[in-house]
Formats: sequence, structure tokens, C-alpha cells
Amino acid sequence: MIRFREAETEDVPAVVALLRDDALGAAREGEDPGGYLAAFERMRGEGANHLIVGEDEAGRIVGTYQITFISGLSLRAARRAQVESVRVAADLRGAGVGAAMMADAEARARAAGCRLIQLTTNATRERARAFYEGLGFTPSHIGFKRELT
Repeated sequence: MIRFREAETEDVPAVVALLRDDALGAAREGEDPGGYLAAFERMRGEGANHLIVGEDEAGRIVGTYQITFISGLSLRAARRAQVESVRVAADLRGAGVGAAMMADAEARARAAGCRLIQLTTNATRERARAFYEGLGFTPSHIGFKRELT
């Protein structure tokens, strides 16, 4: 059984380890905890931006995601939930943790008054795309990013 809860400062290193635990993450995440801890404190101060962790019975962090609640005018002023940085421990992928985590995200979104839950996944993550489509998400948009340096 996985229990989902808001992350605490002491969880940040475990979350970063999950973010680094694949080819994409290993290439883009760093090892210095200072920047991650500062970012976590900024997230906490924003109010609508939450880092969620899933822990097993032994207290091990085995999954994580970030959920941000966004109010807007489009779609008849629908409030939406944006899900980011979804990760499951490598040894538990395919064991239902991801589905439980997305169910938790949906429950949090509904509780926050959201009418839409959205996410993006890297185009190279074909298994992730199939996973999200299996949960009923539709690939409805083309996303764009531009680094600000």
C-alpha cells in the first residue's frame, strides 16, 4: 500500500533521486541539493503548487509528482490542475504505483475545484504516453518550450 502526502523538506533528496533515475533525468538534473531546496521553499510559498510523494509501508519514497492548481478564464473559467515531474521508483514501475499516483492527483484536483487535469510528457517517453492514454488522457495539444537563458 502506497500512502500519498505533501512532501517535506527532508523528502527533497529522495525526490531528486527519482527525477535523476532515467536517461533524461540523469542528463538534466544536478547533484547539488541547494537549488532544489530553495525551489521547494518557493513552491511551498506559492500556495497552489504542491510536491506530492508516495511512500511504502517502510517509509521509502517510491513515487512523486508536482501538481499546480491554475485558475483561468478559458473553458468557461475552468480551474485546472497541471501535473508535472511524475516519477516512480524503477523497481516498482509496472506495479500500479503510477496509476495510484494519478488517481491521487485526480482526487486532489477535484477537491481543489478543478474541471480539467492536464500534463505533458517528453515525446521520447513512449511508455509514459501509452500509460497516460490508458488512464483516459488524450494527446490533444502540441506543446512548445523555449529555454530562457
